[in-house]
Amino acid sequence: MAKLGFLGLGIMGYPMAQHLIGSDHEVALWSHTRSKAEELAATGNAKACATPREVAENAEYIFCCVGDSAMSREVALGPDGLIQGIQKGAVVADCSTIAPDVSVAIGEEFAAKGAFFLDAPCTGSTGGARGGTLTFMIGGDQAAFERAKPYFELMGKLFYYCGGPGMGLNAKLTQNLVLSNIMAAFNEGIVLSTKAGLSPELVLDILNNSAAKSGLIAFKAPYIFARNFETNFSTKWMHKDIGMALDSGKRLGVPLPITGLTHQMFQAAISKGLADDDFCSTIKVLEDLAGVEVKKS
Repeated sequence: MAKLGFLGLGIMGYPMAQHLIGSDHEVALWSHTRSKAEELAATGNAKACATPREVAENAEYIFCCVGDSAMSREVALGPDGLIQGIQKGAVVADCSTIAPDVSVAIGEEFAAKGAFFLDAPCTGSTGGARGGTLTFMIGGDQAAFERAKPYFELMGKLFYYCGGPGMGLNAKLTQNLVLSNIMAAFNEGIVLSTKAGLSPELVLDILNNSAAKSGLIAFKAPYIFARNFETNFSTKWMHKDIGMALDSGKRLGVPLPITGLTHQMFQAAISKGLADDDFCSTIKVLEDLAGVEVKKS
């Protein structure tokens, strides 16, 4: 029986932690919202901890899923952070999508304590988190990942070891760059065709049977047509990830002109009040400009 830890019980972290609790291992939990940790701990062999430090004192393999770089740094290195109670040889896997350089810097602090820090962002949205079918992209010490892999496998099905520190995050930012630009392109195309008088369902069928077929659009379009923008992955978090991709492009000398425009369109959606809606709600910006609504015909 292993001693596991999980920090961050949001819409992704909560179901991920549930899979750990559903195993035969002990699980130490922490959340900014204490009641979430207590509620989840009551469902199995788990304890709610008052601080990240307490999690580190009670776990050998620790997973974290928080919103941004600042949150990750605070949970890892803050006054009551993981590093204050980390055990030598412990493995911390940060499943958040944060800036690669921030992750590398955090990892250096843990290495100085004799512990291992993996960047391990995941994809699959809330459905993958609930179903235990997430895909993980891992950067950091490969041997540490192999030790932790049996516990990753409680939450996911596909694992890509991408290289040294920060490489998992570079892979994840590339994925979200592509996803966000596909979403922006679909928004333009489907608003154009709807304004012209075409049925959205017809256009989607054409796209799904052409070289323009996209798994993302096949999944998201029915939600748009039903005007259901319940959050699987919010506009504000995708906007954050696009911004980090742009930062990486600047640092590496890679121009990202299309992504820059997509970033601004997502900002327009946030300014419109759509920050917490699913990122497919960004279509509303163009709908307002065009004076048309894309919905079931």
